[in-house]
Amino acid sequence: MIKPIIHHIIGAISITIYFFNTLCWATPIFIFSVFKLIPITPWRRFISHILDGCATSWIAVNNLNQRLTSNTRWQVEGLSQLTPKDWYLVTANHQSWVDILVLQRIFNRKIPFLKFFLKKELIWVPVLGLAWWALDFPFMRRYSKSFLAKNPHMKGKDMETTRKACEKFRHKPVSIMNFVEGTRFSKQKHDAQGSPFRHQLKPRAGGVAFVLSAMGNQLHKLIDVTIDYPGGVPSFWDFVCGKVKNINVHIMVTPIKDIVSQGFFNDDYFSNPETRARFQQWLNERWTQKDQLLDTMKAVKSPS
Repeated sequence: MIKPIIHHIIGAISITIYFFNTLCWATPIFIFSVFKLIPITPWRRFISHILDGCATSWIAVNNLNQRLTSNTRWQVEGLSQLTPKDWYLVTANHQSWVDILVLQRIFNRKIPFLKFFLKKELIWVPVLGLAWWALDFPFMRRYSKSFLAKNPHMKGKDMETTRKACEKFRHKPVSIMNFVEGTRFSKQKHDAQGSPFRHQLKPRAGGVAFVLSAMGNQLHKLIDVTIDYPGGVPSFWDFVCGKVKNINVHIMVTPIKDIVSQGFFNDDYFSNPETRARFQQWLNERWTQKDQLLDTMKAVKSPS
C-alpha cells in the first residue's frame, strides 16, 4: 500500500521538475528565436549554437532529474564510436513515449542535438513553429501524387526545396531522428499489419529514403538503436514514478556511404518502383536482424 503512494509522490516531484526545467529553458529559446530572425548568416549561425546549447542543457537537467528520482539500471552498448562533431541519421524501434527520453539520455553531448523532419506547414504553429525553426529542425515539403498529376512541372521541386533548406547543415553537425515504424508498437497494430517481426511493426522506407535523398551527401553515419524494456514496456508515468528497473540499449553504427553506394538514392528513387523495392528489401533485412537482437536481449535476464 505504501509503495504505490511513494511512487506517485516521486512521479509528482519528477513532473514538477520537468515542468520548471522546460519553462526555464523555453524562455531563452523563444527570446533568441526572435534574434535569429535577423537575416545575417554569420549571426544566425552564432545564435544557432546558443540555442542548441540551451536545448542540450534542458536535456542535461532532465537527465539529472531521472537520476535523482529513479534507480533504473542502464545497459548501453555502442556509444564509444560516437562524437558530437559528426553528422548522423538515427533510427530506432518505437514502443513508448519513453523512447524519446531514452534517446535524449544516452545521446546528450555525445552526438549533436536530435532533430526531426517536420512538415512545412508546421512552421506556422504559434510559438512552437518559431522554436522549431530556430532550433534548425528541418522542414520538408512533399507534393501529393494528385497534385503532381495536375502540375507535372513541379516534379522533384519538393526534394529540391528540402535540399536547399538543409544547406545550413553543411557547416553544422546534426542528428536527424526517424522512427522507421511510423508509430508506437502495440499487439493490436502488430496483428492488424500481419507483421512478420515478433517484436516490431513493419518498417516504412519512405521517411528514411526522404532523409537520405535530401541529405545523403551531408550525413556521415547511420545510428541504429534497439531499445528493450526487460520489465515490460513502460508508460511515461511509470518512468517518471521510478518504476522502470532496467533499460537495455544496443547501438549499431553504419557509414552512410555504404548505404548510398548501393544506388538506392539516385534521382529517380521516388519514381522508380524497382529502386524503392530494393531499398525496402534492404530495410526489411535490417529489421530482421533487429528482431533477432531483441530476441537475444530479452533472453538475457537483467539483474533485479
